[in-house]
Amino acid sequence: MKNIWKEREKALENQYIYKQEQDKIERMQKEERERLVREMCRNRCPKCGDEIKAMTFRGVPLDRCPGCGGVWLGPNDLRILASKDHRSWFEKWFKEENETSEKVA
Repeated sequence: MKNIWKEREKALENQYIYKQEQDKIERMQKEERERLVREMCRNRCPKCGDEIKAMTFRGVPLDRCPGCGGVWLGPNDLRILASKDHRSWFEKWFKEENETSEKVA
């Protein structure tokens, strides 16, 4: 009878260790996947995947995608741009966007 209990105890112990190892492997795979995504997507547009180009607009540094035209600003850059002559560039920018989308439609 003792052998059966010892075997069961050993089986449960093996099952616990196996589960721990599986969890660790999944965690490591997830971390590696995240690292690869961050490495491969650095300086890439999240919308189309083209390489983002740094540029300066009215003295404010920003990143622009040549493929889809997306623009990324730093934390204070939008506030700086808005404090400048915002009517002309906002109107021009959004007018161009509307004209482009109307042509596509």
